[in-house]
Amino acid sequence: MTDMVEKIVDSRVTWEGCSVILDINNGDRIVFARLNPSSTLKIGKKVCSLSPLIGCPFGSLFQLECGVNGPYLSRVSRSLTGASKSEDQNDCKTKDNRALVDSNTAQTLSGDDIDVMRREGATGEQIIEALIANSSTFQTKTAFSQEKYILRKQKKYAPTVLLRRPFTRSICEAYFKKLPARIGFLRMDTISLLLSMANVSISLDVLVVDMVGGILTGAAAERLGGTGYVCNTHLGTKQYPMDIVGIFNFDKAISSRIVRSSLSDLHLAKKSSEAHISNENLHSMKLLGNDGHSLESSNGPISIVKESLVQEENSSHQCSSTTLSSESEQSTSMDLDTCFKKCSNSVDENKDPSSLKVSKSLKPGRQASEEEIKLWKENGFTSLIVAAPELDPWNAIQELLPLLSYSAPFAIYHHYLQPLAICMHNLQVKQMAIGLQISEPWLREYQVLPSRTHPQMQMNSFGGYILSGTRVFNSESEQGST
Repeated sequence: MTDMVEKIVDSRVTWEGCSVILDINNGDRIVFARLNPSSTLKIGKKVCSLSPLIGCPFGSLFQLECGVNGPYLSRVSRSLTGASKSEDQNDCKTKDNRALVDSNTAQTLSGDDIDVMRREGATGEQIIEALIANSSTFQTKTAFSQEKYILRKQKKYAPTVLLRRPFTRSICEAYFKKLPARIGFLRMDTISLLLSMANVSISLDVLVVDMVGGILTGAAAERLGGTGYVCNTHLGTKQYPMDIVGIFNFDKAISSRIVRSSLSDLHLAKKSSEAHISNENLHSMKLLGNDGHSLESSNGPISIVKESLVQEENSSHQCSSTTLSSESEQSTSMDLDTCFKKCSNSVDENKDPSSLKVSKSLKPGRQASEEEIKLWKENGFTSLIVAAPELDPWNAIQELLPLLSYSAPFAIYHHYLQPLAICMHNLQVKQMAIGLQISEPWLREYQVLPSRTHPQMQMNSFGGYILSGTRVFNSESEQGST
């Protein structure tokens, strides 16, 4: 129990080789970085080292300073400016900015004076204080305008860097702001709905079709917490990239639970299991005939079972040969994906923040073993999440739904409504699922400040569509799938 507590405490501190998210100037710029003594960060025209960030707790705030040896990051405490806001609210009622004229004459401190202060070693806060003291209109502004003025000058002369821990929400928000197409324009509320509608919880086996960079695979593995399995399957021979999983800083216990398996391998295992069951039925019927029962009534069923068994064995041999060829093609196609190995291999396996040493990691996304596939073909997966905007939902769900256990939930994400509506209609007609519904995530962000609480002026109004349901048994669909 003590080791577990120490591990939880230590995981809140950065270590050498871990992935971090750097929030520069309160969201103006977001950078993904890996902490090493040689790693650097460029802010404006200045380049500083990231070595001071090693060993600091997540959530620490740093400020760019200029020293004798050049720019460096120094850790600062968060300034509590909200204490004086309540006192200045009464002044806002009497002050306004109607008399202010932007004539570029209010500031008496010139750029040359600021350069002289920098050469003398003045900090960013000292420069901001000098700018406030030499401004003739600062005291006539409202408290809100003064706060905006200080923040604007702080971004220029004293930029800050917030050290954020990479988890599902922070990674999704960073990608959605920086490169939303990389994650299929998935918002955090959409990911939350997908995990909730698919009932992803502890000790479950989740089947994931992730064509959005691996963020869904990492989100499911993070929620499982080292229990159960997350099987990232792919259609065809080429695996879908999941390099975003390497940013989560998963340990060995969680990384070992993230596996890969092609859809052809999972279907081959299911067909071999059905052939084994039919073989047992044939053997039991032969035993009934040897016990003295009438063979005339059993010859018909036995011959039918024999013919179906031969056909299934032939089909299984054909599938095995095609799988071997697809695996050989997959080994060659993996050489083309070397660009994703760098980020995936850098996941830390044995984190030791106290010693701050780099350790080789266990690459998440290993190939599923035969024992694991055998377990899934007997029991089926307990959840299914599909985020593949490039695939047709109906064609994909016909291949994926038979791999689920009965009463297992599923959730499908897509950019457009019509493909999900067609898929929902076909599932209803074939009676393959119940509880079908199409949801549209809706999110409104608010600015919460004293006397200035209102919705954000710029928001994303579209979060895609989600089709959810529960798989049920249907004899006709089962016979068609087999």
